[in-house]
Amino acid sequence: MAAQMDTIVRRGTVVTVGGRSVVDIGVRDGVVVQLGGEMVLADGGTEVDAAERIVTPGGVDAHTHLTDPVRGNPDIAWADDFESGTKAAVAGGITTIGNMSFGPREGTMVDGIEADDAEAQQLAVCDYFLHPVLLRPTEENLAAIRPLHEAGHTSIKFFLSFNNFDRNVQSFLTAMRITKDAGGISLIHCEDAAIMDCCCTLLREAGKTDPRFFPDARPVQSEVVATHRAVGFAETTGCPSYVVHLASARALEACHDGRRRGVPIYVETRPIYLHLTRSRFEEEDGAKYAGAPPLRDQSDVNALWAGLAFGNVDTLATDHAPWKLAEKLDPAFDATNLRQGVADLETCMPMLYSAGVLSGRISLEQFVAVSSTNPAKLFGLYPQKGTIAVGSDADFVVWDDTKTRVIDGASMESRADYSPYDGFEVTGWPKWTLSRGEIVYEDGVVTGSPGRARLVRRGPHRPI
Repeated sequence: MAAQMDTIVRRGTVVTVGGRSVVDIGVRDGVVVQLGGEMVLADGGTEVDAAERIVTPGGVDAHTHLTDPVRGNPDIAWADDFESGTKAAVAGGITTIGNMSFGPREGTMVDGIEADDAEAQQLAVCDYFLHPVLLRPTEENLAAIRPLHEAGHTSIKFFLSFNNFDRNVQSFLTAMRITKDAGGISLIHCEDAAIMDCCCTLLREAGKTDPRFFPDARPVQSEVVATHRAVGFAETTGCPSYVVHLASARALEACHDGRRRGVPIYVETRPIYLHLTRSRFEEEDGAKYAGAPPLRDQSDVNALWAGLAFGNVDTLATDHAPWKLAEKLDPAFDATNLRQGVADLETCMPMLYSAGVLSGRISLEQFVAVSSTNPAKLFGLYPQKGTIAVGSDADFVVWDDTKTRVIDGASMESRADYSPYDGFEVTGWPKWTLSRGEIVYEDGVVTGSPGRARLVRRGPHRPI
């Protein structure tokens, strides 16, 4: 007798990093239980006809900001929370997000994790995991790293771009050693605080504070110096380390240099560095493109696309940190302190599919690797997430290769009222997004309910 399924995705071309095949997918209790063969739909079940369509694992975006880094500070309040952010995610084919969890100013990493989890349980539409952010390497926070790992939060995040890093560098290296011994991975923001401070002083003295000078406030050398340090820290401590939002060819080469020696260093880039260049800052409203690091030159864009194609860039993540346009263009801010971050959860995967897969820059298998499988492995989610296999969560995207949309951020799911890609024509959008076998997005409509999501408790880091 054929097995009964809660959900069946039929006749799609299923793509994993290992290849592609036309096969039916059977789902029961939110998990893939059968690939191919006879299966029937249980009463009240859901069947998706994916004939002549591509089916990929749901995206795993390892880097989002859906809770404010300083709680209660109206100057740092993102436009999105877990509800609107995860609605944008599933509309763009992302079914698991990794949120950066900041503790309160006088609190600990544990406080940040608990607060974010409580919010996500009430609001999130797709599954989530949480990165403890280490701002202050106090004895209490260092002591919390191993228990957090044992609870399934197998990473830490810290910033070389903050002035307190060099005052506490030995303690941060201790944190890396603890993380390595606990089976985790360090996420490192690579910009050098001293170089940036000097550049900002030089710009102010020269009267060059217009937003078009923002790239000069956070120049390539600040990213390169910090990236070399991160490689050295990983080499010294043995801690697997993940360079977030790498933007330049020179910083990428610094990572290559370490990888050639066997240093466990991994590279994330984000969409704005694939689709935009620093020339955007010459526009009248150029401040809306500000991120850290800033947009770079076309040669850097080319190097990152090559890195995706040749496996030197491991993941694509959004660093989704959304503001309203008026906040980005607030004249109280200048080249030295523009508000950083853009909304990208709904656009990330379709733009990679359009500009990468459909243009021939990368294969479907490479698309799956950088958007799903690699981050799932690095952050201890695989094979629960990041693939389509028996035993894995039933997280899928069924793609419409023929659908073309002109991006209009104001009409998208994020509460940010603009997109840095407004006016871009993009072909290839999700037709259906399924999370644990449930259709959470269909034909332009988010159907998943807030609060349906689950915290994914992670295992140890896995190399790729």
